[in-house]
Amino acid sequence: MRAEIERLQKRLRINKHLLDIYPEISYQSNEQFVHDLLQALDEARSEGAEKKRLERANFPLTKTLKDYSFAGIQFPDSLPLDNLKDVAFLENQENLIFYGNVGTGKTHLAIALGIEAIKKGKNVQFFTLHELINHLVKAKEEGTYPSFMQRIIKNDLLILDEWGYLPLHHEGARLIYEVVSRFYEHKSLILTTNLEFSHWKNFLFDERLTAAILDRIIHHSHLIVFNRTSYRKEHSLMK
Repeated sequence: MRAEIERLQKRLRINKHLLDIYPEISYQSNEQFVHDLLQALDEARSEGAEKKRLERANFPLTKTLKDYSFAGIQFPDSLPLDNLKDVAFLENQENLIFYGNVGTGKTHLAIALGIEAIKKGKNVQFFTLHELINHLVKAKEEGTYPSFMQRIIKNDLLILDEWGYLPLHHEGARLIYEVVSRFYEHKSLILTTNLEFSHWKNFLFDERLTAAILDRIIHHSHLIVFNRTSYRKEHSLMK
């Protein structure tokens, strides 16, 4: 009987954990059993899909909002803290720009918000800026650029960490412009940076591209300023 159940569930594409789930459901009536079984299968499928989205997101670490301190962070009036935690900015295809010194919690918050978005069924990916450029350049060389770009723009949220930490070559700046343009008014971005907008031309090197990228990123964006000292310095063993 077990083999026949497995054959049928495979044919009907029913969750592979069916045989593990149904023995745990108490039987009171036919309708109640079917309802509880389907509900359990739906929950298992949702958990599996969430796990896949987390794996695909490419987060370097797992960070959450639990116990995260928002002290010393300046939020604009347009983005109340509760709306930020609820990732409401995604519904309006808005961007977040995290600006502040190294070690002030920008990456932690970006990852935590990315995980919250995944819990709400959104597709998210995380890259450092140079990591994404290297992937784009490699895709160009291997002839897989269109398919790679399609996978990128399928995301509801793209997190680009360390924006402006290292200078870009002209091709890198052009590729980032294309990504930003494809996301503009369709999807959301989170950027983490320690550079003021007026200094972006120093790592992009092309004033026209800098102006075009800035124009698209700043529009529909919330600027969040991290006015605090480095967490790593405060807790360093070398004090």
